[in-house]
Amino acid sequence: MYTTVQKKFMLAAFKVMSAATMVSATMIPASAAAKTTSSTSSTTLEDVTRPVEDLLKNVLNVLIPLVAAVGAIFCVSLGVKYAKAEEPQEREKAKQHLKSAIIGFVLIFVLIVALRIATPYFQKWMEQYSPKK
Repeated sequence: MYTTVQKKFMLAAFKVMSAATMVSATMIPASAAAKTTSSTSSTTLEDVTRPVEDLLKNVLNVLIPLVAAVGAIFCVSLGVKYAKAEEPQEREKAKQHLKSAIIGFVLIFVLIVALRIATPYFQKWMEQYSPKK
């Protein structure tokens, strides 16, 4: 069903996403190990949340351009499929897939940007209610 170009694109997208996952998965233990070796016996809330905040910032820095690039390429490929459709049923099906893809990628992009905007407010909220030293 898939053409070789679509298979190669999906494989490349999978490789990029798995590489980003591997990078983010190695950042938490490394950061936690650094905190464990350099800290004293008392652990504060900031010691626990700082690696999560750093991970979230790094993942968002990677996800925003990645989602934009994948979304653009996927929508272009669906647009080409729509343009090449000869039968009315195929054309309508391709049109519906294109609409769904555009809505999905816009929603994902908006949610990622909203999370990036909301992160400083979550940090302030956490600092406000965390016990003081």
